[in-house]
Amino acid sequence: MTDPTLHELGWEAAPFELDGVDGRRYRLADVQGPKGTVVMFICNHCPYVQGTIDDVVRDCRALADEGVGAIAIMSNDTEAYPADSFENMVTFARQHQLPFPYVIDRTQETARVYGAVCTPDFFGFDKDLTLRYRGRLYETVGTRPKPGARRELLEAMREVARTGAGPADQTPSIGCGIKWRR
Repeated sequence: MTDPTLHELGWEAAPFELDGVDGRRYRLADVQGPKGTVVMFICNHCPYVQGTIDDVVRDCRALADEGVGAIAIMSNDTEAYPADSFENMVTFARQHQLPFPYVIDRTQETARVYGAVCTPDFFGFDKDLTLRYRGRLYETVGTRPKPGARRELLEAMREVARTGAGPADQTPSIGCGIKWRR
């Protein structure tokens, strides 16, 4: 079996159906934008997510206006990390006014199929759900944005929306590792 974290650009997005904090179930097709889609793996407790979530929200709002859909998936083991419980996800989504669905991957199967390794982890797909970007939101210093950092995810997804291709240079995201069940 090949390592799923090594999806190369050109990989076709895998379907999923997961429960959202708003009481709905979401499939990939429900969030697919006419010009692209961002699938991100986040959680409530990660200091990298906490330090950047306002910018994630800002950039996803801008991308939505440009035809790029988004969804956030929480795949951590909630028994070992109760801060990531579904109830706390509801609070987190409300507190940060997430403009995209926030869903739970209880079986962790979606994270495994996508090859998610950390929170936050960003997958940028074109209009046909082909992977064109696997990178970071922007450069950070610790858990906070580096002053003057380029908005890499935003720029990449604008390029994907406009041309169907992602940037040649992509830097992987860093953050807390996915909390896998034992």
